[in-house]
Amino acid sequence: MQATTVNSTTQSNKPIWYFVLCWTLLNALQAYTLELHADEAYYWMFAQKLDWGYFYHPPMVALFIKIGDTLFHNEFGLRLLTVLGNSVAIYLLWLILKKYQVSAKWFMLLVSGILVFHVYGFTSTPDSPLFIFAVLFYYFYQKYVDEDSWLTAFIIGIIVACLLYSKYHGVLLVGLTLLSNLKLFTRKSFYLAIITGLICYTPHILWQMHRGFPAVNYQLFERPSAFGYNVSMSITFIAGQLLLGGVLISWYLFYRGFTTKITDVFTRGLMFNAIGTFAFFLLNTFKVNVQPHYTLIAFVPLISLTLISFQKQGFNVKWFYNLAIANIAIILILRFTIMAGLPVVKKVEALKSYFGFHEWANLVHQKAGNAFVVMDEGFQNPSKYSYYTRSLKGFAYDSRYYGRTMFDMWPMEDSMQHQRVYLLLKNQVPGYTTDSIKCDAGTWYGGWVYDARTYQKIAIETGKTKIKASPGQKIEFDLAITNPYPFAVNFTNAGYKHPVCLEACFFEYVTPVSVQRADSTFNKIVLQKGQNIRYIMTVTAPMQKGTFDLFFSLRTEPFVGSKNSGIIKFTVE
Repeated sequence: MQATTVNSTTQSNKPIWYFVLCWTLLNALQAYTLELHADEAYYWMFAQKLDWGYFYHPPMVALFIKIGDTLFHNEFGLRLLTVLGNSVAIYLLWLILKKYQVSAKWFMLLVSGILVFHVYGFTSTPDSPLFIFAVLFYYFYQKYVDEDSWLTAFIIGIIVACLLYSKYHGVLLVGLTLLSNLKLFTRKSFYLAIITGLICYTPHILWQMHRGFPAVNYQLFERPSAFGYNVSMSITFIAGQLLLGGVLISWYLFYRGFTTKITDVFTRGLMFNAIGTFAFFLLNTFKVNVQPHYTLIAFVPLISLTLISFQKQGFNVKWFYNLAIANIAIILILRFTIMAGLPVVKKVEALKSYFGFHEWANLVHQKAGNAFVVMDEGFQNPSKYSYYTRSLKGFAYDSRYYGRTMFDMWPMEDSMQHQRVYLLLKNQVPGYTTDSIKCDAGTWYGGWVYDARTYQKIAIETGKTKIKASPGQKIEFDLAITNPYPFAVNFTNAGYKHPVCLEACFFEYVTPVSVQRADSTFNKIVLQKGQNIRYIMTVTAPMQKGTFDLFFSLRTEPFVGSKNSGIIKFTVE
């Protein structure tokens, strides 16, 4: 008999019920009082345009937001399903660990001491449903380990699909669990779980397929190169894990969790997931900058292993109890300080996004009225403008200094062509930014652009992903230029207020090294809707040696130029 089947009736659930109630009320209060984080506003945009996928994000967070926002048109409504689902997940985690006779006292102390659990107890991003479905997965996987059941296998298949609909990181949980228990492949019911998961996930696969797998292309070909490995990226990641796990107690959680004695199949799965997930993202810091919160689902098995270890050894050390209490006090002080909006909090870079943007959106709206507001600083603030004005008129220009977003796929840009739009920037542009907007959120400069002309959906295929060249070497590119718009476009400058040009851009990470313009023959091109033509452009390699990102960009004044091609890794030897 598995160790997970020990008697679990000796402890009352009442303390946990009260704990979950307090947890829910605290999250609900913060969800109601705090302005949206920038990412939440972006996902609210997803919810207004429900689909089976969103560029490099799956759609579960959009569905969560849509349901809550339909009930309450405010921040609380947007976060409603996150708050309720998170509380259900916390209670299910208790039921999982109750089978190991873990202490209710330690459960409450440790769960409420994990900072990242607090963050995604009210913040509606893809990590929130990922956490909820991760706990659901463990809950039913534990049952499946104890008893081979066709019904449980079917439910697990649905949950796995929901994991992947939440965030692609869910594949780590599934893969590491399978590695920990290869005997699953000997169960006939296990194949029902596989088939069910595939059927449920097929709509998203088809969505990606019909759009040329944008998520894959982004990860492999569109992300800019980093400067190379820097040990600070790994150190920052490790420090982030210690912070997210509870600044005073996380070090001990990692020690106790990773040294827990494995006694059954289920705890082996927990160990594989805890070590495997943290190790996977730590190794990724060798090539990219990894966000600390990516490991959210790893804290579920980590805290579970720690609590199981405490139970097995009858752990009840006073110094750690006092440390855990102090750790919770720090988190609660931080949360209430944020809710109060104290000035010291608004100066913290990671928290600025929560304050002042409702007022900012109203001030911008007074200037722009019903016109599109175009920004080139990423997707966050245009999304906030759309949310707080309920207008869907915030637009993120696809700047060559920033990655592509869903604004490049939605038909919003089509509606802007040759219209009067309001340009809103963080820096002044002579001749255009005649207004200034100052508020608690910061300072912006704005002005009108008449007969707006942008081409950020024009696709340029180079047929190359890597090139090696000598300094100053001339290379001829046979570019395939495609017009995906439902109308004809032309690149002539005759009779247009804002000229357009095609530029080859060499970047070193986010810093431009060389920008080269195509000759005037480019301006003779006319493309009917859906038409594809070839255009030859000669590009000169930079004189300095090194590895650069090369892409092709269409630029019309006063915009800085969009990313119209994939990135070529260009090495000058």
